[in-house]
Amino acid sequence: MIIDGVEMRGVRAGDAAGLADTLTRNRAFMAPFEPWRSEVFFTEAGQAARIEALLAERDAGRTASYVLVETGSGAPVGMINLGSITLGPFRSGGVGYWVDRALHGRGLATAAVEEVCRIARDEIGLHRVEAGTLVDNTASQRVLAKAGFEQYGLAPRYLHINGAWRDHRLFQRLLHDDPPL
Repeated sequence: MIIDGVEMRGVRAGDAAGLADTLTRNRAFMAPFEPWRSEVFFTEAGQAARIEALLAERDAGRTASYVLVETGSGAPVGMINLGSITLGPFRSGGVGYWVDRALHGRGLATAAVEEVCRIARDEIGLHRVEAGTLVDNTASQRVLAKAGFEQYGLAPRYLHINGAWRDHRLFQRLLHDDPPL
């Protein structure tokens, strides 16, 4: 996927420094939507450890993690994860994403979510992808709606975000109705 000078590719160990820089730059903006993060999280070492864990989860078939990078410089400007991948009769996963504040409004998150849904369906064989947003995160809800997700519920005190247990709207996108392989 390439859109507006940004491409999506699998996360790599070499992305740690760039992700640390981008996350640090967006820290205050993302704080209302994120769980508490230690200071180490925003360092190259913290991101290297996180990427190592994500790659181990990928190798175990439980996660597919991607980074959004500028096509010229290769600088990370966002990330999207398909996690909690479950096969068998459930065939489901959950998506989470973020994009650098400076690039909001360009359709990058929507394109990335659509591409991850394609990968989930065509390469992993999932039946559905789910996502949750804070009840007041209308921007993320618009991304999900544009990517074909429908709201199916409300989860009270779902995640500990920005210092409190926060309610979330739950969304899903059914990818196909074929029987499990």
